[in-house]
Amino acid sequence: MFSFVRSAIYGVALMGVMAGTASAADGGGNIPGAIGAGLAVIGAAIGIGMVAKGAVESIARQPEAAGTIQINMILAAALIEGAALFAIIVGLVQNPFA
Repeated sequence: MFSFVRSAIYGVALMGVMAGTASAADGGGNIPGAIGAGLAVIGAAIGIGMVAKGAVESIARQPEAAGTIQINMILAAALIEGAALFAIIVGLVQNPFA
């Protein structure tokens, strides 16, 4: 539970930073995009946390399969990060008020 709260705090802080950057660059026109990008970061943090939790639990049950589990965990984390990065870019590039 603590990691979820910490991830949420980091995401909210990132939303604030992105909103400040967006408002300085666009005159305040891309704040919804910055909020969406921050929500994407929160979702990615929760997803990667769940993947890591499942991998650690699986390795604890079957230590001999640690290599395969670790490779699959890294692949899943990379896919989650890729989707989050795409969401961040789309959120910051799109300007709904233009």
